[in-house]
Amino acid sequence: MADSEEKNQVSWYAMRDFTRPNAKLPAYKLLAQEGLEVFTPMKEQLKIKNGKRIRENVPVLHDLLFVHGLRDDIDPIVTKTQTLQYRYKKGIQRTPITIVEKEMQRFIHVVRTSDRPKYYLPGELTPDMYGNQVRIVGGPLDTFDGKLLKLRGSKKKYLIVELKGLLSVGVEVSPEYITIE
Repeated sequence: MADSEEKNQVSWYAMRDFTRPNAKLPAYKLLAQEGLEVFTPMKEQLKIKNGKRIRENVPVLHDLLFVHGLRDDIDPIVTKTQTLQYRYKKGIQRTPITIVEKEMQRFIHVVRTSDRPKYYLPGELTPDMYGNQVRIVGGPLDTFDGKLLKLRGSKKKYLIVELKGLLSVGVEVSPEYITIE
C-alpha cells in the first residue's frame, strides 16, 4: 500500500546517470525533453571548441541529478534508458531516495541565488568545520537559517545547506545579513 501511495505522489527523486561526461545526450537533458522537471547542480568550466576557449555549464557530479514527478511517469523512462537508474536507500531494498519538497526547493533556491556555490560531498565537511547556527535577515536568502562554514584563512562567510547523504552546498553570505541564533 505504501509503495502505491508513493507512486501516486509527485516527489523529488535522486537519480544516477551512467553516461560518460562527454555524452551528447546526458540524462538531465533527456528527462527535460520528456517534460519532467530536472535539477542538476552545475558549474562553469572552460572548454576548447574549434580552437576557441568557451565557458560551458557542466554538472558538478555527472552521475547525480534530481527529477521531480510521479514515479509512474519516471519509471518507463528509467526502464527504456539503460544508463539511468534511481539512487536507492542503503539497507532498504529497491526503495528510491526521495527528497522532501521544501528541502529541495530550499536547496535549488540557494544554488540559483549564488554566483559561485561551493559543493561538498558527504564526508568532506567534518563536524569541526561547522560554525554558529545563524539566520539570514534580508538579501536574496532572507529567512534562511543554517550553519556557517568555518574555513581557515577565509574572511568570507558561507552558509551551508545540505541534502542529507547526497550533497551540500556552501554559498557566500554578506555579514550584514547574518544574525546568530
